[in-house]
Amino acid sequence: MDAPAVRLSGVGVTYPNGATALIGVDLTIRPGERVALVGPSGGGKSTLLNLLSGRVLLDGARVTGAVEVFGADPGALRGRRRRRHAVRVGTIRQDLDLVGPLRVVHNVNAGRLGAWPTWRAVASLVRPGERDEAIRAIEAVGLEAELLDVTADELSGGQRQRVAVARVIRQAPDLLLADEPVASLDPGLGELVLELLVDPRSPWSTSVVSLHQPEFARRFATRVVGVRAGSIAFDVAADLLTDRHLADVYER
Repeated sequence: MDAPAVRLSGVGVTYPNGATALIGVDLTIRPGERVALVGPSGGGKSTLLNLLSGRVLLDGARVTGAVEVFGADPGALRGRRRRRHAVRVGTIRQDLDLVGPLRVVHNVNAGRLGAWPTWRAVASLVRPGERDEAIRAIEAVGLEAELLDVTADELSGGQRQRVAVARVIRQAPDLLLADEPVASLDPGLGELVLELLVDPRSPWSTSVVSLHQPEFARRFATRVVGVRAGSIAFDVAADLLTDRHLADVYER
């Protein structure tokens, strides 16, 4: 059997202000699984995703327990090993991480920066390379090629969200982490984007996606994990998710 893509053992996360975001979390995700995280806002879903990307340490959080992503603790990696690891993990965060003054083509091609040598990354700011690949990425998320030359600041919220998805398509990581990737989209576009994000034929056959739409979790995930008050409330196959599970995790 393949080694797990993700393995968490007794993981806790506490922020500098003393807030505890995760408590004793055990979670194993195998290659090929498409996991949906559901639960109330503030329950720990975003922290869990930031933990897997290594970002919680940038926020000054204290992490206890064992964290492994592709066999390594992302927070312990340095130098070239950290860069190689980052190429394998694609992220779509709630703030999207777009650079507003830059054109869409630059923001989309930012997904390739980790794989390009420094000289090529710098040159792309002057003359964007692989324009055809960038066009294919934004058309895949329902945007027009003409938007490549518009700055990210000029886009609507829904367009910005789709550009962030196009960027991760360009990155082609092994693991995708997405925090509410369809929150600003209407149901039709939300379905289109989720189909792209969880397509088993995509480079990232393994995905962990935070969602507020249980119906999307049932349809697009293979597994649903409920997160509440920093703990795992349930962990079931998507076709076994019941209204009782959802009530338990959302009821106050």
